[in-house]
Amino acid sequence: MDERIVCTIFIQITDQIGADEFKGTMQVQLNRPVFNSSYQSPVLNIKDNDFDVRYVEFQPLEFSETSNTDALTNILAYYAYVILGFDYDTFSPMGGTPFFLRARDIVNKSQNAHEKGWRAFEGNYNRFWLIDNLSNKAYSPFRDLMYRYHRLGLDIMSDKPNVGRSEIADALKNIQKVYRSRPDTYINRMFFDAKSDELVNIFSKSNSDEKSRVMTIFTECDPSNSGKYQKILDQKSF
Repeated sequence: MDERIVCTIFIQITDQIGADEFKGTMQVQLNRPVFNSSYQSPVLNIKDNDFDVRYVEFQPLEFSETSNTDALTNILAYYAYVILGFDYDTFSPMGGTPFFLRARDIVNKSQNAHEKGWRAFEGNYNRFWLIDNLSNKAYSPFRDLMYRYHRLGLDIMSDKPNVGRSEIADALKNIQKVYRSRPDTYINRMFFDAKSDELVNIFSKSNSDEKSRVMTIFTECDPSNSGKYQKILDQKSF
């Protein structure tokens, strides 16, 4: 893991329910450095709309992996493990597994929590479904994509741009596999939320054949951003 990784968490309080109870949203962003460059690649851009916590001013934040009684530290610990898991996955195949398993433990121990976001029936894009997707072997092609995209693709593009871009194009078939297995997975949405602008920049420099192949994937798996991907075709092929 590189020390230059940038993680940002934004918490916006929208309602104060009581003297010590707050509701709001939490934005989690993670950028990963690309080797031999100053570029930071966006890996995560998640908005959690189920931020519901209790906090008394000056109260120390203490997390216990055995009790999971505090909503605020539960959420912070959960996303800390998710961030570490994604970080390690981009540097080694399935490297983030130990961290994703710890995040799953927090979800499992929070099934009786008062707060939303921990259970399957509360929505399709919450903390439960994110870690369910990441720990489900049926969606393991996504995690393979994260490694190939970053370590075998972006990290070599400063020296071999065509080779790195070709690796990314081939790895994108994995997100297509996941999409065809289940179109509404959280990880599919999360991937394109973080990567759509970067993908346009990468493949605008492709040859016409490569553009055609990746556009087929983008059109199928991320139709809401089809207008954005049109910029790939608008650029002159090399």
